[in-house]
Amino acid sequence: MSTPEMLQILLYFVLLVACTPLLGSYMAKVYTGESRWLASVERLIYAWGGVKPDAEMGWKGYAVALLAFNLLGFVVLFLLQLLQGLLPLNPAQLPAVEPWLAFNTATSFVTNTNWQSYGGETTLSYLTQMVGLTVQNFVSAATGMAVVIALTRGLTRRSAATLGNFWVDLVRSTLYVLLPLSVLLALVLAGQGVVQNFGAYAQATTLTGQPQLLPQGPAASQIAIKQLGTNGGGFFSTNSAHPYENPTPLTNFLEMFALLLIPAALTYTYGKLVGSARQGWAIFAAMLLIFLLGFGVMLWSEMGLNPVTGAAANLEGKELRLGVVNSVLWGAATTAASNGAVNAMHASFSPLTGGVAMLFMMLGEVIFGGVGAGLYGMLMFVILTVFIAGLLVGRTPEYLGKKIEAREIKMALLTILLPSAAVLCFSALAAVTPAALDSRTNLGPHGLSEMLYAFASGAGNNGSAFAGLNTNTPFYNLLVGLAMWLGRFGVILPALAIAGGMAGKKAAPPSSGTFPTDGRSLRCC
Repeated sequence: MSTPEMLQILLYFVLLVACTPLLGSYMAKVYTGESRWLASVERLIYAWGGVKPDAEMGWKGYAVALLAFNLLGFVVLFLLQLLQGLLPLNPAQLPAVEPWLAFNTATSFVTNTNWQSYGGETTLSYLTQMVGLTVQNFVSAATGMAVVIALTRGLTRRSAATLGNFWVDLVRSTLYVLLPLSVLLALVLAGQGVVQNFGAYAQATTLTGQPQLLPQGPAASQIAIKQLGTNGGGFFSTNSAHPYENPTPLTNFLEMFALLLIPAALTYTYGKLVGSARQGWAIFAAMLLIFLLGFGVMLWSEMGLNPVTGAAANLEGKELRLGVVNSVLWGAATTAASNGAVNAMHASFSPLTGGVAMLFMMLGEVIFGGVGAGLYGMLMFVILTVFIAGLLVGRTPEYLGKKIEAREIKMALLTILLPSAAVLCFSALAAVTPAALDSRTNLGPHGLSEMLYAFASGAGNNGSAFAGLNTNTPFYNLLVGLAMWLGRFGVILPALAIAGGMAGKKAAPPSSGTFPTDGRSLRCC
């Protein structure tokens, strides 16, 4: 590994640590209403939508509003794909999307997974990409952010019956955080050469004299939010390995950095909202430590001597413009962050590198994870850890002064077991179903890994893939789609239930017997 590559890795993590309190503090002010520099626009949105921003919701009302909004988004995106052949902004004259694929794609973008069983430039029109996919990139990310804020309120409020207003949290997440950052990043990306137009596909001639059709489209605007919102869906089929999506070393660095920016900053937001920055830093440190360990193993494996070829640094499946180090760092970030965007083919990673990427997803996408989703997923592990550790040392299981009881443990276990069961059961079903086995291009152990990776990616709402598996079949479109629904709302609903239960509890004042959760060592009683 060269000195510039080592410096790039160092710069990446230094910037991540430095930006976490800056963006995190700003987001805390957004959710408490202290920062409302777009207040007039915000009020206009509430008036247009008939929203009463001061009317708070209990956890059930919050969940119903969230589910209704996401279901409506699914229906709109599903119909948009079925009707795209009749709609404008379709210069390539692409036909309607096949129904099973439309179901899978609509599910994928509504659940913030962005799993793609299709090639963007050969399947979806400009209108479908903009009005369907890009809109869902924003609101699915905002949904995850809203849930973690509702959970935070549940943990901090005392004897309360409400968690806030879903519509307010959704609007503020989009208007004050996702939109401004996306506009800035899109402008930089477009300036670096990422395409952003409505032109027809261009005819070109290669250096060998062969004709080639060059796709066009409004890509930069989708690439920005796909990274910042931990969505990951590529405008083009090869995702961020495509030079139209990722043309320069600067765009590669910025897109990699955007993968973790908001998930990391939300840990600081959490600390500010619970009144203890140490709580946020403790969670951030745990996430960063696990990430660095996994990334170190991946880098060691990918840069080591290949026993088959006898060469160091495995170049197979890598975009040669970017190199091995950038491919490994991106692969680690995208599987840790529930993003799924790729700048290399994960199926070509060494077995150990691919295994760590799969492990990151199977942990529940909590190592930074998706925007909001990673933090509320990690808080489920915090609740379980506090409960088990408290019992082991003979202290009452409490978190932020509130007792952790059987109901919270059951709900937290549900958030962990449901996605895990989906991965296990659906992979087992695929392994004994002829229609699923026929989709493999590798018939050995790697073929099993491809199927396992697909369902881990779906249930973890990640979206990346071991690309040797043809998943554009009714079997995979249906089952991976179901895994996405379970992985998303099978975690959100129990998390909101925990928030509702915890909000109604009283908090005990700290004492010598309080179990610390902010990184300090245990004190003697």
